[in-house]
Amino acid sequence: MQDTLEKYLPERAVSLSMELIKENGVHLKIVNQRVTRHGDYRRMPNGSHQITVNATLNKYRFLITLVHEIAHLVAFEKYGRKIKPHGLEWKRTFQYLMLPFLRPEVFPTNLLPMLARHFRNPKASSDTDAGLSLALKQFDVQDKEKSYIFELPHGSVFRIYNGKLFQKKNKRVKRYECVEVATGRVYLFQPNAEVELIKD
Repeated sequence: MQDTLEKYLPERAVSLSMELIKENGVHLKIVNQRVTRHGDYRRMPNGSHQITVNATLNKYRFLITLVHEIAHLVAFEKYGRKIKPHGLEWKRTFQYLMLPFLRPEVFPTNLLPMLARHFRNPKASSDTDAGLSLALKQFDVQDKEKSYIFELPHGSVFRIYNGKLFQKKNKRVKRYECVEVATGRVYLFQPNAEVELIKD
């Protein structure tokens, strides 16, 4: 397992991650990319704990996702199965488990202030924190076909991962109104959503 983790995690995070995995009896599966999630936690019928993480994540997002999912397991074990999946108990657990990793030996120094801000009140997904998400994306293998919503001109048409077409409209406080071309329905998109520009 250690050899596998060395491929996916920052070097100085491997041994601490191994401890978390062993200590909590985690069966870790590294899976092909899923568009709708970076990872998930499931308690299996036999009582074992399975965590899946997308293989395509960069090493910093992989680490955050792994600890995010282990935090679900630890919070459910400590507080019971009736807690909210991303409620206060999970947030506190996630903060506690992440703390040993938030250091310059693990994360690049330019990410640390954003991570510190994010972990004051962690969200259900790091993608909903647009600043952190964009900062993490600089470590991804770049896809030249993709753009971010905030980069597109007003009125441009774009395609999302499932093939649906949208036209970019006005910005609300943080998100952008976009009209689905086929139905005319309005959806809100995070500024850091990755899309394919069709025409501007």
